[in-house]
Amino acid sequence: MPDDRFTDAELSFLRHARFGELPAPVRPEDRVELEETDPPRAWPDLGPSREQQDVQRAGA
Repeated sequence: MPDDRFTDAELSFLRHARFGELPAPVRPEDRVELEETDPPRAWPDLGPSREQQDVQRAGA
């Protein structure tokens, strides 16, 4: 039975053929720190509003 496994060089070629060149890595001086802009949620989700409940009941 022949060996169906690829060599490292063949696998490297197949990866390159499928995905192409990798982008250049980001230099440390070009990196920026992430700052969250969404405010924190102040209250828990209390479920559907009265209007939403009325719409659901009307469709049932």
